Amino acid sequence: MKTILKLVTVMSLFLTFSCQDDDATLESVAVPQNLTVSTDITTDGSGNVTFTATADHAITYRFIFPDGSSDVAPSGVYTKRFTKTGLNTYTVTVIAYGQAGVSTSQLIVVEVESDFSDLDAIELLTGYNPASGSPSTKTWYWAADVPNHLGVGPNNDDLSQNYFWAFFSFTDPFALNFDAASCAYDDEFIFSTTNGENLNYLYDNNGATFFNRSYASVAGGTSPDDQCYEFDTTSGGTQTVTLGPSESVVAPERKRGTVMTFNDGGFMGYYIGTTRYEILSITENRMVTRAIQGNDDFLAWYQIFTSTKPVQSTGPVAEEDEFPTLLWSDEFDTNGAPSSANWTYDIGVGQAGWGNNEVQYYTDRPENVIVEDGMLKITAKREEFNGQPFTSARIKSEGLQEFTFGRVEVRAKLPTGVGTWPAIWMLGADYQTNAWPAAGEIDIMEHVGREQNTVFSTLHFPENFGANGVSESTTVPTASTEFHVYATEWTETQIRFYVDDELYHIFQNDASKPFDKDFFMILNVAMGGNFGGDVDPGFQQSSMEVDYVRVYQRD
Repeated sequence: MKTILKLVTVMSLFLTFSCQDDDATLESVAVPQNLTVSTDITTDGSGNVTFTATADHAITYRFIFPDGSSDVAPSGVYTKRFTKTGLNTYTVTVIAYGQAGVSTSQLIVVEVESDFSDLDAIELLTGYNPASGSPSTKTWYWAADVPNHLGVGPNNDDLSQNYFWAFFSFTDPFALNFDAASCAYDDEFIFSTTNGENLNYLYDNNGATFFNRSYASVAGGTSPDDQCYEFDTTSGGTQTVTLGPSESVVAPERKRGTVMTFNDGGFMGYYIGTTRYEILSITENRMVTRAIQGNDDFLAWYQIFTSTKPVQSTGPVAEEDEFPTLLWSDEFDTNGAPSSANWTYDIGVGQAGWGNNEVQYYTDRPENVIVEDGMLKITAKREEFNGQPFTSARIKSEGLQEFTFGRVEVRAKLPTGVGTWPAIWMLGADYQTNAWPAAGEIDIMEHVGREQNTVFSTLHFPENFGANGVSESTTVPTASTEFHVYATEWTETQIRFYVDDELYHIFQNDASKPFDKDFFMILNVAMGGNFGGDVDPGFQQSSMEVDYVRVYQRD
């Protein structure tokens, strides 16, 4: 990274904010003097610049940046991340404030060369395949059938909290489907690339966009409420998109840290007066973004997008079922190996890493699976074992506890670490004679360490298996620090998925699908593989702890 620093000294400003101060008071106020500013620019291409300001008689400092942002730093030390790639010049105003508002300022001209890139994000956004090198286009939609697909929260980086505020969050599937927002779910967000390096964008809103009330005038509207207005988004053609790093340096492990800047006034779906959208997470079929409202730095808006257009069911949102009878449970109250009346083991690597290119060797050793202190603990460890770099365990109730329909509850705390892939799931008991995916698979909970605190529920069956499974996800902010109840309610007509009794996924079941026969339970922690991804070189070990497994059925 190349850095050039220039200091432009501006005349000291002597300001007071009270017209009633007399001459004696003014004479007693010391103007900040000898303002000096130094910079420390990282060499990792991140664009971070740390400014350190000092001045005699100063009590605080303000830094004003050319993108319109500013902040106060009483210590005089402030770190800013400049997001534009390449060699760019930025002029920063540094103001030292003394008592009664008197101040001295300097302009700091900094040239920063940033080599930020996120080619993986371009591939996920556009469906680009580096092996073929052909231009690629991919269309995204609002994840209308997912709770909290649009919400608002405070403008901060505390992503340990649920960032969708309850007072203004569309918590139900298709909750925006009322007259004021009737246009919202027809939107298409089309990303394309010609070479895997450039990123282009076209927003096809079918002629109307859902506007925040603060920006009704942009569309010529006057409504005091959020409203759909006719608005042209396609006449200008395809726009370019610049990717840059997030300006925030707080808790970067909690989010991807890539910001999309849409040129020529581009935006995504809900008009809030901004062209900048931070990608918190992205997979092949799901993306979560965060954007700051243009006229209110306090409000951060969150949207969830999907690459499969949701279809609103014409049937009931959720059936009312009761499952009062406890059919089977394991409370894990006896120390030692898991109960042989309930569990057996899968041992080894399976075929092609259990069909997913996983890199662990499953064992039945107490180092990998044990019951102690009222908990089942399945531990994935870094250790060379029978040719694999990791060990773990996979236990199953096959041939011991099998059932058709009911409510399944598992109270668990999940492992951490990039590359971990814990799962709580069920497999059709006839899989040996009715090969997967024909046998059917119900994934009650899956989690991957590279997307910490996002849990998935998925169904696999013919024509919908592998990456094409029917899947939804939800955010569980304390998935690896607290226990949560992961549950599914399975009937002849629906399969519903819950976390702590909060419904987030409904699947319409019928006789054409393989979910009308006996299944058995599986608990495991995989490492790496198609879904788990590369394993963090620093990973050593982590455990999934299970408090209980319970299966209820109707009377």
